[in-house]
Amino acid sequence: MTVYIDPPTWPGHGRLWSHLISDLSYEELHRFADALGVPARAFERDHYDLPAHRYADAVRAGAMEVDSREVVRLLHGAGLRRRKHADRRAPGPA
Repeated sequence: MTVYIDPPTWPGHGRLWSHLISDLSYEELHRFADALGVPARAFERDHYDLPAHRYADAVRAGAMEVDSREVVRLLHGAGLRRRKHADRRAPGPA
């Protein structure tokens, strides 16, 4: 199982955020996020938004640290990238 996280550099709602992704499947990503205690509402299309204060928790749980460009490359390479304007939504957590 490989899950990846980029540095918390994305601003929103007065915080900085990371993106948590899988390069294998959404199921793998949902299992990892659930084990980490990430709420389902944090899932957006193809990733989980994780606040900066949870970054170290994700890394300790096994997420591999990569830069933001690598996150996008991995999602595209796995065929899991879902853009905002796309009508198709990735299956959310069960």
